[in-house]
Amino acid sequence: MSDYQTVVCEKHEKVGLVKLNRPQALNALNTTLLRELMEALEAFDADLEVGAMVITGNERAFAAGADIKEMAEASAIEMFQRDMVGQFDRIRHISKPVIAAVSGWCLGGGCELAMSCDMIIASETARFGQPEITIGVIPGAGGTQRLTRAVGKALAMEMILNNRTLTAEEAYQHGLVNHVVPCEELLPTALKLAGEIAARAPLAVRLAKEAINFAAESFLSNGLLHERRSFYFLFASEDQKEGMRAFLEKRAPNWRGT
Repeated sequence: MSDYQTVVCEKHEKVGLVKLNRPQALNALNTTLLRELMEALEAFDADLEVGAMVITGNERAFAAGADIKEMAEASAIEMFQRDMVGQFDRIRHISKPVIAAVSGWCLGGGCELAMSCDMIIASETARFGQPEITIGVIPGAGGTQRLTRAVGKALAMEMILNNRTLTAEEAYQHGLVNHVVPCEELLPTALKLAGEIAARAPLAVRLAKEAINFAAESFLSNGLLHERRSFYFLFASEDQKEGMRAFLEKRAPNWRGT
């Protein structure tokens, strides 16, 4: 893997792991960290040995927001030209599933990063929030959009307009996270889930992720058409033939990703 200043990358069999590594700043998202994170995810996405990815922080914080020091004195034109939040668009183009493993603070840009992932596993200490209103701005990397879709309008309003944070259990109850586990089980649980997904038919996983995202972002009629086309397309793959033969022959499939 490349040498990065602000992230640490590991491979766990078919899973790519990216650890945010600015502990002195509670993993606050600065320009360098966002760029290196996206580069690491794109490298894993291009790696044929990797089938899924996990992003995590440390026990104290997944990411406690954007790096305010970088933005405090910036003008609107400087922010527009710098386009730091534009980095978040890159995660939308990752074709393989990405799981956020969240412990401790997950605020502002950190919460937006977690919501940009396909699934979230939270430790019991995780705290989710969008506190931008307290510094005179609003979420700028998808927070108003993804949070509303995840937890509903009323709760999103309270979180964004009045700085309400959610405990891990509240986040689970409102559909923001998939599972809540003890701290020591966070990374093993996320890696296990990613490993199980990575062991499945690669083309089907990719197209299923694409179809689900399409459903979340479009009208039902458009989503159904997109899903149907992807379903038929998979019958051109060797993995579809292998998967169905293995089912009929009562054996484990040997996926090729073709």
